[in-house]
Amino acid sequence: MEQNLILKIHFAATFYMIGIIVLIQFIHYPLFVQVGKDSFAKYHSEHMRLTSIVIAIPMLIELITLGTLFYLTPVYRSDWAMLTNAFLLIFIWSVTFFLSVPQHNILANGFDHQAWKLLVNTNWFRTIAWAARGLIMLRFF
Repeated sequence: MEQNLILKIHFAATFYMIGIIVLIQFIHYPLFVQVGKDSFAKYHSEHMRLTSIVIAIPMLIELITLGTLFYLTPVYRSDWAMLTNAFLLIFIWSVTFFLSVPQHNILANGFDHQAWKLLVNTNWFRTIAWAARGLIMLRFF
């Protein structure tokens, strides 16, 4: 596969995820508090099932295409923009698994205000990091 095509796929996946994370940060997570306690666990379960479908594949595409770009294009291994892009992607994955997932695990048992607040607050890290990745990716086009 041509490096330029891989770069375009990476770019598309990144901007797709920017749209998703902004939607989640500004609409989806804030609406969690509007769901009644009696139905929250079921609501959250459906949220996780449906959101995972929308998020997992593009996140994997970002990771795979970035790794492929580093492998196929040695100059990217020393390019400040691409290295920053890689650092931010690792940061996003780390926040996802070490901060977001544990809060979702708590919320799976029912609404917990502290877990929800931590989820919303720490999701800003991912939102800002994805936005920064988008700005960096514009450098390549």
